[in-house]
Amino acid sequence: MHVPDGFINAPVSAATGVVAAGAIAVSLRGARRELDERTAPLAGLVAAFIFAVQMLNFPVAAGTSGHLLGGALAAILVGPYTGVLCVSVVLLMQGILFADGGLTALGVNITDMAIVTTVVAYAVFRGLVKVMPRTRRSVTVATFVAALLSVPAAALAFTAIYALGGTTDVSLAKVATAMIGVHVLIGIGEAAITALTVGAVIAVRPDLVYGARGLRQRLKLRVGGELVDAPTPVTTPVAARTSRRRLWITGLLTSLVLAGFVSFYASASPDGLEKVAHDQGIDQKAKEHASSGSPLADYGVKDIQDARLSGGLAGVIGVGVTVVAGSAVFWAVRRRRSDDVSPASTTVENV
Repeated sequence: MHVPDGFINAPVSAATGVVAAGAIAVSLRGARRELDERTAPLAGLVAAFIFAVQMLNFPVAAGTSGHLLGGALAAILVGPYTGVLCVSVVLLMQGILFADGGLTALGVNITDMAIVTTVVAYAVFRGLVKVMPRTRRSVTVATFVAALLSVPAAALAFTAIYALGGTTDVSLAKVATAMIGVHVLIGIGEAAITALTVGAVIAVRPDLVYGARGLRQRLKLRVGGELVDAPTPVTTPVAARTSRRRLWITGLLTSLVLAGFVSFYASASPDGLEKVAHDQGIDQKAKEHASSGSPLADYGVKDIQDARLSGGLAGVIGVGVTVVAGSAVFWAVRRRRSDDVSPASTTVENV
């Protein structure tokens, strides 16, 4: 759903830029409360993983493909404020280095793909986990539903933005029907990927999943023929068999393999927005990307003729740049939080 330059006029693009800038500013402040010694290292990895999986277009209909948006995944793993920052970092890297998503449309893309998906997904997720049993399975189910709904919500948001600033005279009803219809199908793929990823992390380190904090499965004891809750132990053992470092390395290697190797076998069909734009005539005034001359434009390394090698190297470079940029941002936010909690602002009460 990367919107290119020329789809949305300048005033609305500028307005969404203001919205995006404001949301990022709010997210930077909110992320201070979410990022701690557990989530700060994970956040940069989440951004890199989203970048990698977005290279894996999957077929959803005849001549149409889809890919992960990532808002739901980021929000549930590291928190909604940090999630907005994760997806924004990915979009920035894609726009500058890979000519994917227009630079003048960066505000549109952040508003649509980072803000809308994250807010909708996390709101749905929190609503579901409040009414469902606090189990790992419930968290996974809530993740699936939240991710599923976040994609058509983003399609609806694009339709609203297009209604305000579309550069072509196309029936809004047709745009809405086509966008929401195809993105419901893409949402199924998004939901499956997100639920599998969150479920895998919960299985080994539930304490690292922001949306699963406070998750408890009380031990039951049979007393006098009846099942009763066992006393809560003084220390609750965490899945210590898997260290944060091992999880981080595994996640990074997985991202590198997906972007550097598996991406070669991704669907070459246009994604949902590209297909709708072509069929409905939205792309009549599309402009050439300002970074079209980038050495990594279109996810290939310039002057390397072998398509497999070119695409693989571009993917590896993209993962590397994204994890470095994301980690730098999140460590800076984490450090700012530490600076805010100064010794002068804390008191120790002796009992």
